[in-house]
Amino acid sequence: MKIQYLEIVTPEVDAVCSAFEAQHGVDFSAPEAALGHARTAPLAGGGTLGVRAPMHEAEEPVVRPYRLVEDIEGAVAAAVASGAEIAHPPLEIPGHGTFAIYIQGGIHHGLWQL
Repeated sequence: MKIQYLEIVTPEVDAVCSAFEAQHGVDFSAPEAALGHARTAPLAGGGTLGVRAPMHEAEEPVVRPYRLVEDIEGAVAAAVASGAEIAHPPLEIPGHGTFAIYIQGGIHHGLWQL
């Protein structure tokens, strides 16, 4: 299992990015519109860390790992069959891949297909 994208949603984007830069010696990008204006940095072993602000008033801070899958539609169907609630159906982000979000056991789970 590989984490393709690790998303941190926080109202303190700059502070979180500064802490990671100091702790891990990484540099974050400028905000990327395609990723909800997330500032990104590479993860060791591949993948990306994205830190962004909530996109609407109801969105709460969360840490959401997106696991890399070969068949996102099949992975979403398997989650639903296991009783998960789909929070966001598969959506392609041009140049980045396709993601989906489901909630199971009160935890946000992300899926990512390249």
